[in-house]
Amino acid sequence: MLIEIRWPFFVLPPATASAAPLSIPCRLVRPAQPEPSLLTHFPDHTQTPLPLSLPDLPGRLAAMPPANDPPMALPLTLDLEDFKGDFSFDALFGNLVDELLPEFRGDDAAGVPPPPPPLLGAAPPVFPAVDELLGLFKHSCKELVDLRRQIDKRLQNLKKEVATQDAKHRKTLGELEKGVDGLFDSFARLDSRISSVGQTAAKIGDHLQSAESQRETASQTIDLIKYLMEFNSTPGDLMELSPLFSDDSRVAEAASIAQKLRSFAEEDVGRHGVASAVGSANASRGLEVAVANLQEYCNELENRLLSRFDTASQRRELSTMAECAKILSQFNRGTSAMQHYVATRPMFIDVEIMNTDIQVVLGDDGPEADSSTIEEGLSILYKEIADTVRKEATTIMAVFPSPNEVMSILVQRVLEQRVTAILDKLLIRPSLASLPPIEEGGLLHYLRVLAVAYDKTKELAKELQSIGCGDLDIEGLTESIYVSHKDEYTEFEQASVRQLYQSKMAELRAEARQQSDSTGSIGRAKGASVTTSPQQLLSVTVVNEFVRWNEEAISRCTLLFSQPTTVAANVRSIFACLLDQVSQYLTEGLDRARESLNEAAVMRDKYGIGTSVSRRLAAAAASAAEAAAAQGESSFRSFMIAVQRCASSVAILQQYFSNTISRLLLPVDGAHPAACEDMGSAVSVVEAAAHKGLLQCIDTVMCEVERLLSSEQKATDYRSPDDGAAPDHRPTNACIRIVAYLSRVLEVAFSALEGLNKQSFLTELGNRLHKGLLNHWQKFTFSPSGGLRLKRDITEYGEFVRSFNAPSIDEKFELLGIMANVFIVAPESLASLFEGSPSIRKDALRFIQLRDDYKTAKIASMLNSIMSE
Repeated sequence: MLIEIRWPFFVLPPATASAAPLSIPCRLVRPAQPEPSLLTHFPDHTQTPLPLSLPDLPGRLAAMPPANDPPMALPLTLDLEDFKGDFSFDALFGNLVDELLPEFRGDDAAGVPPPPPPLLGAAPPVFPAVDELLGLFKHSCKELVDLRRQIDKRLQNLKKEVATQDAKHRKTLGELEKGVDGLFDSFARLDSRISSVGQTAAKIGDHLQSAESQRETASQTIDLIKYLMEFNSTPGDLMELSPLFSDDSRVAEAASIAQKLRSFAEEDVGRHGVASAVGSANASRGLEVAVANLQEYCNELENRLLSRFDTASQRRELSTMAECAKILSQFNRGTSAMQHYVATRPMFIDVEIMNTDIQVVLGDDGPEADSSTIEEGLSILYKEIADTVRKEATTIMAVFPSPNEVMSILVQRVLEQRVTAILDKLLIRPSLASLPPIEEGGLLHYLRVLAVAYDKTKELAKELQSIGCGDLDIEGLTESIYVSHKDEYTEFEQASVRQLYQSKMAELRAEARQQSDSTGSIGRAKGASVTTSPQQLLSVTVVNEFVRWNEEAISRCTLLFSQPTTVAANVRSIFACLLDQVSQYLTEGLDRARESLNEAAVMRDKYGIGTSVSRRLAAAAASAAEAAAAQGESSFRSFMIAVQRCASSVAILQQYFSNTISRLLLPVDGAHPAACEDMGSAVSVVEAAAHKGLLQCIDTVMCEVERLLSSEQKATDYRSPDDGAAPDHRPTNACIRIVAYLSRVLEVAFSALEGLNKQSFLTELGNRLHKGLLNHWQKFTFSPSGGLRLKRDITEYGEFVRSFNAPSIDEKFELLGIMANVFIVAPESLASLFEGSPSIRKDALRFIQLRDDYKTAKIASMLNSIMSE
């Protein structure tokens, strides 16, 4: 059996000198937790050994008597190699005791005989092998101590060797550091030397390069002087020049030299020319011949290159074109080449293309084409132009060294020549003194075409800018094309809306005349005047048409102009035309409706019934008065409809101002308030005309009420019946007819008028009605039963005027009902009537005088006593 003993259950006793070495194979078992070093668990011999405690012994080892015989010497040999690698103390201990304790070995326990039985009288040993184990442990401890001493000695030797080697290593490192420092110093001196040598070499190189440059400059100067002398030899003689100037393969070099010579010669001639002008006697004039010859040669060379460029262009040889363009760039920065290339484009020189342009724009309609057709045609044409410019841009990018400059020239030529030629044929500005007839489109056609052309041209400009136009201010160029049209735009726009207004008014008058001709003969045959026809009445549709014209004009204005100040000024001018048109149209419509009211008034006055006329004449006059009343009622309805449409038209105008005009005027200080003031003035004119007409309407209604009162009200209506019959408590016939008339005629007023206008009109009518009834009842005398009937009439009138929603009118008719009591009560009760309503005392006193018993009952004296109290 393998017995595991784990630290620190025991401490081995010190070894004895007599112990013999014992060779025991070792097998150690590593404990579960990390343990201290093996040597630290074997104290030296000065320490007191701890008693052995094993798990397999019941703890009675301490009670055993000491052995008399010495322990058996066991040979034991321990080597340091046994403690290297995977060391296990359990294995070591097991190998030590296996031979002494065979009964505890699991594999040999069956073959070992059992111990002999104890002798009688002798105590059986608890652990017979303890003495042998103690001897073995002491011997093992001694060997382990020896091994520890050997290891300690070896460690001391190693420490000394390590210290010696460390000192040598430090010394070597110090020497190496000194050597490295020396190397760094050497490298620094070497680097400084190399930098110095490099700088010297660079200076030498610069001097050499400068000398070489001077040499080349001197050589070139010599050549230039030689060439300059050749050009300065004979005027107009270019035949004796060096081969360089006639060699086609060296054209670029010849051009460069010729330009240098020309620049120098012209500068020299100019400098000496100035000196000569101030009186210099030493002025030289020897280079004038050179200047002339160089100018002639440069022109000849430039023409030759342009000819070669044209030939290559026709053959689409882009490399040759690029070579020529590069050389030509030395002549006036290549301007002649760029302009020549652009000028030779087919779109600028082909007459057929230019004639086709206007045909594409106008389409099949020709000069009669409308704005939509022209818009479509311009879109097609401008797309073709943009595609052509895009193709030319590809060639320009591949040929010219400065393509942006060429594109600038090309785009400018497109706008100034091709586009302008089209616009000149489209935008023929009419004369304001002699406007084109409206049947041919009038000024509106010109303005619509102008807006369409401007919009499409702006789109073309943006497209060309996206293709590329260099530094060209394409937006400014586009504006310059239309500047003459935009200068007079406002006048043309105002004249256009006026022309449209006049045309519309003429159309409405023609319709009214036609309607009048068809109905006038019938009216004249019946002896009645012709009423206002539907065409003569105001129409909200017509006002909407005015607004639509103005809105279209405003849209053109905002398209053509972008500056807020300019836009605001033009918008206000155009909007002022709308205000004038709406104000004039509404005022004239109200005036026509008022004329109908006037005609009805004339008819009433003409057929008024006198007091002393025959019955037959009175009947004819009554019939004519009825016709006049019908005419007045019809005129009243027509005017109320006109007022309603007038209010709707003003609302449309105000909404248009809020939605469209205000946002264009607000950015400019003072523009919006000024426009509001203009609109207020225009509306006030319409309000004045409407106010006059409404007063006439009230007059018409009151005249009919007075006619009905005078014709229908009988003197017996408010007296007691002579035949003794029961009094009639129903409203009088006059009251019934008046209420019916007012209900019928005011129905249109209730729907036509709104807000304060309705309240003011009905209040004024109620006051007039109240006053008219008071004046009418002053003509009659009243019995008590008549007073009851009068009160019944007042109640009917009061119930009707309650629909006016006018508290002041309701109060007046309530007071009338109270005053009617003066005809009902007994004379002695009259005084009590004034106690609760002192405000009606004056009118009540007048009513009291209308009692039929006023004189017989001596009511006058009673009233005097009441008044004195």
